[in-house]
Amino acid sequence: MKSPKAHKRPQVLEAHGHRRIDNYYWMRDRENPEVIQYLKEENAYLKEVMKDTEEFQKDLFDEMKGRIKEDDESVPYFKSGFYWYVRYRQGGEYPIYCRKKDSLENQEEIILDVNELAEGKTYFHVAGIAVSSDQKMLAFPVDEVGRRIYTIHFKNLETGEILAEKIEQITGNMAWATDHYTLFYAKQNPDTLRSNQIFRYELGTKPENSELVFEELDEEFTCHVHKSKSQDYLFIHSESTISSEIRYLEAKNPNGQWKLIQSRVPHLEYAVDHYEEHFWIRTNHQAQNFKVVKAPISNPSLEYWEDFIPHRDQVLIEDFDLFESFFVSQERSNGLTRIFIKPWDGSAGHELEFEEETYTAWIGNNPEFKTEILRFGYNSLVSPPSTFEYHMVTRKRTLLKQQEVVGGYQESDYQSAKIWAKAEDGVMIPISLVYKKSLFKPDGKNPLLLYAYGSYGFSMDAYFSSSRLSLLDRGFVYAIAHIRGGEDLGRHWYEDGKLLKKKNTFLDFIACANHLIQEKYTSSAHLYAMGGSAGGLLIGAVINMSPELFNGAIAAVPFVDVVTTMLDETIPLTTGEFKEWGNPKEKDYYDYMLSYSPYDNVETKSYPNLLVTSGLHDSQVQYWEPTKWVAKLRELKSDQNLLLLHTNMEAGHGGASGRFNALKEIALEYAFLFKLENMIPKKG
Repeated sequence: MKSPKAHKRPQVLEAHGHRRIDNYYWMRDRENPEVIQYLKEENAYLKEVMKDTEEFQKDLFDEMKGRIKEDDESVPYFKSGFYWYVRYRQGGEYPIYCRKKDSLENQEEIILDVNELAEGKTYFHVAGIAVSSDQKMLAFPVDEVGRRIYTIHFKNLETGEILAEKIEQITGNMAWATDHYTLFYAKQNPDTLRSNQIFRYELGTKPENSELVFEELDEEFTCHVHKSKSQDYLFIHSESTISSEIRYLEAKNPNGQWKLIQSRVPHLEYAVDHYEEHFWIRTNHQAQNFKVVKAPISNPSLEYWEDFIPHRDQVLIEDFDLFESFFVSQERSNGLTRIFIKPWDGSAGHELEFEEETYTAWIGNNPEFKTEILRFGYNSLVSPPSTFEYHMVTRKRTLLKQQEVVGGYQESDYQSAKIWAKAEDGVMIPISLVYKKSLFKPDGKNPLLLYAYGSYGFSMDAYFSSSRLSLLDRGFVYAIAHIRGGEDLGRHWYEDGKLLKKKNTFLDFIACANHLIQEKYTSSAHLYAMGGSAGGLLIGAVINMSPELFNGAIAAVPFVDVVTTMLDETIPLTTGEFKEWGNPKEKDYYDYMLSYSPYDNVETKSYPNLLVTSGLHDSQVQYWEPTKWVAKLRELKSDQNLLLLHTNMEAGHGGASGRFNALKEIALEYAFLFKLENMIPKKG
């Protein structure tokens, strides 16, 4: 079967006196039958090329699914007189939300069985639940397409009835006031999908009569609503990449006047919670790595902020939680997360100790104030996700639950490590990696999958994956490159990988790949790269810059048409990205973006084997970006390597819904890698 060939229809794109020719610009119309036909042809071509892996894909799917405890249940937490938890039933794709009143010994109440609602639907996603303060009314947002445009439904928890009234075309973000019947929710611009409005809705009234209480007019900002841990205050949080502005309202007075904490200032970011007479604020005000301040509720603006945890050059404050007797902070130092406990009485604080060389720890769900128990989470490349309770006075640690790997799993069979690669500018870049001890040899012949993200200050921590065992148990090494653009080593790590320093992200990844080869973990013949979304941009850039380094690459929902997208403010999410990538209407940013944009830099040369995935309804990276990229690569590349595009015609940015359906996409990705390694089992 021949690979699909897209029609070329030259479109001239001009900016700053510079002309680009885009032969595949016409693919932007998802209503065009020719576009849909081309996507179907690409899917059919992939199916034909991968036909010899179909049985193996099914085996991989069954293997990965078989490791998941199907009748699983989360650790219950206590809030508002109930124990709340989520469970899954045997064979169920979707969660069942449950609660028990007062005691775990009491009868279970099923709040919402998503499996029942999703029956017969090709895509179904509930973005969480919210229960009114009298515990009688449930609000839950549903997306049935994958474009992250939700409809809020209401369920009477006393009668079990799902009400006819519903609020359509919203973001999924919402918060109840404490009067039992007022719900605040966020709505997005229908074209750009920018979350820009907050509405107040009263149960029993017509949804179209919801009152607009706040509108974010700055196109670089989005807004959302949330509630303090104390439940006493509601917050409207407006934010851009570099700035924050928060308004507050007493939750018991939903018709009151929203007040400002601190007006927006460029490069001033802050987040707020409430305890007693103060707002507690995490901020980067004169603190690149953030600090914690407190502000009196009567005068919460910047001039009244008082340092509580001062700024430290080598420690990034990521989050905090408030208790009656303790302040708990989640911090990051030398690339590792840590949890620090500070008593309010001024006595010495202490840090939780973790032994592994590379791991991730985080503050868990702690809705209660009056407790000496902290719930936290922990996992690593070899340790399954675990939920612990920690007594902050006695310092006793209790394991409540560790993710079960069905069929057995021996942590001692696997080795994790952290190594460091020197970047082009001399900066040392950490790499976390894991492999099965019995299958690893330091001879450069191991197949290795190198993964990274590197944008938006999102730290790509070492985490456990039961699905990944299907790679490790067949001899793959798995590595995470903690490249600049994330916050893995602090805020400066992010600042050095954005805007006019974005190329550091790509060069760091290349340096990590070279280091893994030099240290004999793998070789170019067995090295594979993978990234998704902005991480897909990373993949597109590095295979343009150093295609010879990799035997293959996987780019999931990749952001690859950077210049054209960032010039088009009608595309969802563009304006809010200007402080991340730059605004190409300014020539310096235009020229810089153009120098690395994967689509604009495709050349006539050899490229690695490549699998590209996409979603027709993607709201974050529009389907046409990966589609155009593949079409242009087909036109220009000079090699005979595989080039495959898979478009999920029924999903968006997150791929398939459900906990098992997503495994089919992973099985395809793994089969692609095993095919390149000639590791597909022979039939019969």
